[in-house]
Amino acid sequence: MRNGVRLFVIAMRFGLIEHARNRFAMLLVAAFVPLFITLVRVAVTDLEVPFRLRDTGLVLRANGNELAQISGALTAVCLIIGFMMFAATFSSGAFDRRLSMAGYPRVALALAKIACLVVASVLMCAYATAVICCYWSPRQPVLLAAALCCAAMTYGGLGVALGAVLRREVEGMFALAMLACVDMAVQNPIASAGADSDFVRWLPSYGAMQAATAAGFSDTTPFTGFAMQLGWLTVSALLGLVAFHLCTRSSLRPTKWSRLPGPRLSASTRSARSAKH
Repeated sequence: MRNGVRLFVIAMRFGLIEHARNRFAMLLVAAFVPLFITLVRVAVTDLEVPFRLRDTGLVLRANGNELAQISGALTAVCLIIGFMMFAATFSSGAFDRRLSMAGYPRVALALAKIACLVVASVLMCAYATAVICCYWSPRQPVLLAAALCCAAMTYGGLGVALGAVLRREVEGMFALAMLACVDMAVQNPIASAGADSDFVRWLPSYGAMQAATAAGFSDTTPFTGFAMQLGWLTVSALLGLVAFHLCTRSSLRPTKWSRLPGPRLSASTRSARSAKH
């Protein structure tokens, strides 16, 4: 047990170091998040728009500018965390297989990836919430940060799954970018006329958008929104773990061809070879 914990800590430490060495991702965290939220604040109207909380039926009259900042923050954290987890999984795939072949427990490697995802998401979403608070005061900033974090971890799990199964980096980047853009654009009542349709219930960050909006503009606790988002988070985490398992499985189990018996030598041939040696 103690050895397993030690191996988990080692894998987590190297995973965090790998994320920190991703300078482009660190630049996105430091500059893109506040820049994107600021651009949304400058470009989007401040007229009030209706937004319906489906779990309570309450229709909020939210400031369009502030609502767009929540949507923009969700887009930013989902994209960056998804990219970070995809890049880390994609680049370390061969190394993870070699570690598995050497006997490193896959459970420790998988848990380390989850732990890195949680740490990165918490720090990122706390930063994004602080940027939002510089422009206006959400009613419940802690719940707002929690909603952002759940959405970011959902996309992080999808990034792990894509990084484990795809063979080209551009494919994963394009898939994550398109999914996040469609996800957020459809749910934003300023940009989409179908933001109140039944279709949005099936989007990966629907629960987070509901919970974040409720946290920003009301005093109600959005239990249903968090429950739905945790469901998506569980699905994405399972997809990531299954993909990681399939990616390293062939390194641990011999194939059927490696178990085929070789040609049998006769007793005289074996004794002749022994005499030579």
